[in-house]
Amino acid sequence: MVNNNFGFILINKIEGPTSHTIVNQLRRITCIKKIGHAGTLDPFAEGLMIVAIGRQATKNIINFVKLDKKYEAEVFLGIKTDTYDKCGKIINEYEGPKIKKTNLILALKNLTEKTTQTPPMYSAKKINGKKLYELARKNIEIERPPQKIKIFYIKLKKYNWPKAKIEVHCSSGTYIRTIANDLGKDLKCGAHLSQLKRTKIGKYELKKSIKIEKLNKDNWKKRLFYLEN
Repeated sequence: MVNNNFGFILINKIEGPTSHTIVNQLRRITCIKKIGHAGTLDPFAEGLMIVAIGRQATKNIINFVKLDKKYEAEVFLGIKTDTYDKCGKIINEYEGPKIKKTNLILALKNLTEKTTQTPPMYSAKKINGKKLYELARKNIEIERPPQKIKIFYIKLKKYNWPKAKIEVHCSSGTYIRTIANDLGKDLKCGAHLSQLKRTKIGKYELKKSIKIEKLNKDNWKKRLFYLEN
């Protein structure tokens, strides 16, 4: 018999709150302390989060962590920031001509062929027990070993200088902010990530998720799903 106080919920995170905030909101709604998620979204990002409710579910969260992911993103060309996204400090502004669409498409194609990626300093990744963003906030930069990744595709959906809307299908552990920064580097104009939405984790889709504002103590259990044996 299934214990319906435990399971997983697909949450549609809005721009603004941290992933930790979402977890705390669910603790208040469910009155369950043991809650975790299968992958952080930055505060400015939105989209799909898989959240584990209860100890039995959190024990199995590893089943989701390594799944590949899909994103819709907007890259702002011509401005480089220290965090690789719109939340950071501008460190360089491009004053050259507009980047041609053909050059952009070629640069995106080259990025799909990359098999490793250096994690950004402004990330929650730990090296020697230290979260990188905590070091970055102290203006400390350390060597980060490149991580193996796979980019299945990057599709250019729309381009109107200086904004390029892309769709990315990639392996777990791939930083879209780094893709934006690398794109700017390849095009020699600088770039940062200005919008990000996660639309899919493995087979789990954003369209099947729910915004946390629509959950309450009476309906949250109806949104639970369980791992198939």
